[in-house]
Amino acid sequence: MTAGDASVDAAAQLLVRRLLDRRAAPDHWDGHLADSALSTATAVLALHLIAASRGGSGLERFVRAGTDWLVAHQNADGGWGDTIRSRSNISTTAIVWATLSTVAGAAATPVRERCRAWLDRAAGGPSPAALRAAILGRYGKDRTFSVPILTVLALAGKLDDDQSRGWRSIPQLPFELAALPHGWFQHLSLPVVSYALPALIAIGQVRHHFAPSRNPMTRLLRGRVRRRTLRLLLQMQPDSGGYLEATPLTSFVVMSLAGMGEASNAVADAGVRFLTASMREDGGWPIDTNLSTWVTTLSIDALGRAGALPVEQIGAMREWLLKQQSAREHPFTHAAPGAWAWTPLSGGVPDADDTAGAVLALSRLAWPRPGEADARTLDAAARGVRWLLDLQNRNGGIPTFCRGWGTLPFDRSTPEITAHALQAWSAWLPHLTPALQAELRPAADRALAFIAASQRPDGAWIPLWFGNEHTTDQHNPVFGTARVLLGLQSVLVRDDPTAVHCRQRGVDWLIAVQNPDGGWGGGPGAPSTLEETGAVLTALSVVDDRDAQHLRQTTTRGTAWLAGAVTDDVKAAPVGLYFAQLWYYEELYPLAFALAGLAAMRRDR
Repeated sequence: MTAGDASVDAAAQLLVRRLLDRRAAPDHWDGHLADSALSTATAVLALHLIAASRGGSGLERFVRAGTDWLVAHQNADGGWGDTIRSRSNISTTAIVWATLSTVAGAAATPVRERCRAWLDRAAGGPSPAALRAAILGRYGKDRTFSVPILTVLALAGKLDDDQSRGWRSIPQLPFELAALPHGWFQHLSLPVVSYALPALIAIGQVRHHFAPSRNPMTRLLRGRVRRRTLRLLLQMQPDSGGYLEATPLTSFVVMSLAGMGEASNAVADAGVRFLTASMREDGGWPIDTNLSTWVTTLSIDALGRAGALPVEQIGAMREWLLKQQSAREHPFTHAAPGAWAWTPLSGGVPDADDTAGAVLALSRLAWPRPGEADARTLDAAARGVRWLLDLQNRNGGIPTFCRGWGTLPFDRSTPEITAHALQAWSAWLPHLTPALQAELRPAADRALAFIAASQRPDGAWIPLWFGNEHTTDQHNPVFGTARVLLGLQSVLVRDDPTAVHCRQRGVDWLIAVQNPDGGWGGGPGAPSTLEETGAVLTALSVVDDRDAQHLRQTTTRGTAWLAGAVTDDVKAAPVGLYFAQLWYYEELYPLAFALAGLAAMRRDR
């Protein structure tokens, strides 16, 4: 064994130990999401408005703790990013500025002044017109996040001295449409994505409360459906009280209800319960409670590639995953049974990426005897395969949550999720019924056509759920291309000439954007990270390149960088892209992605 081999083995063994040590229990991982300034600011403002409405509510200590966290984590330039490792941005900084202006006392004046200076540089100042233009400009036609930010500013009195005029400057979300049958939504071209229906209702209502339509018929209609749509909010609210287990979405609903005099509404009560329960000991809030299902499937994949799954706990891991599969239609998105959400908590919503990840993880855990899956696991995998198949859009791609919603980015088909579905379908193909196999083959052809159509001219693919702040457009084509290449190697499409051509172009692009240090960042010139380098090496380990020597040199350099970057103090990079361009990092990502990459290279030696 060479010295290089020894360093790779040592790094892989360290990652295995770290990953196994981070289990929440022998059967799964919970991980740890970064604290978020945006989440913390929205939670603080929501709880402050509830406390002001109710009086003596006992919420002041949460407001104070969150305020202290925000003050302590201001960036050196005066703004705030989505994580403490993120660059300042207009959305988060505007929300924090509005919140601190409302809840913080004179001691925070220097903090607000530094923030005001940042807003001067980034948006032309904190005037209502400047902030409105900057925020609407960032999100374009998608109102999913721009309108909630403007609502925060209005509730904090930052949009105009004239309250009515300030509220009228906010686009009206058509909350009345939520009263229509859910099946109609995909045809209505709603200005928000499917997962944001609670915000559509609550924020639409608070805007209507302060600035009702001047059209008498529209005003009458909205008045008639107001109570009905509030009841829908309650019906969609999970047991935890947190919509999607997401602090910002839940906070937007709670603050809107408080702002329009509904602080005692049952939805607000449950939302407050969620917010107070999810504050961390340091006074911050994460973007979401946890990604337990997602990080568990990533960890199983990485440990499986390394041959390090603890044999005595494989059965328990399998049982944990099986228990997370949905058994009923989801009340939020009306998703059919048979899927997995990113978390087993009540606010999770079934989605394609986590379902594909769970189906693949089950393929690693399902074999008590070689070549033989137990009937229960096979049935669960088949139902997951069927769920993904039924989600496929007409263009051949797989969206995240809902079939047919295609007007806004987070509801469209996306190449890396489509490729993930191809992997899941292929993993179980030999064990499925002939009828289901027959359905999968044309579905795979359509998926491949979508992937080919979405490949950029330079050979890369853009993912939906991962980004990188160091690229010019904040996309992450490195991660997207790596994930798609894994799908193109699936047995359903591997030998198709289209797949071969797309794969070669993708490999060439990844080789061309390797950093001089040997690693990869999110795009050309972006700093190398464990997450992105691990993802690329995993992908390159399974492709047959026409220039094997060139590929070997590339992966050797990448493996050396990755092994050298693994230390006892592994730091996660904010490469996760949450709803509405919100960045996060997850502490298990570098462990899982790096281990998968190193394991793939060890196997390939």
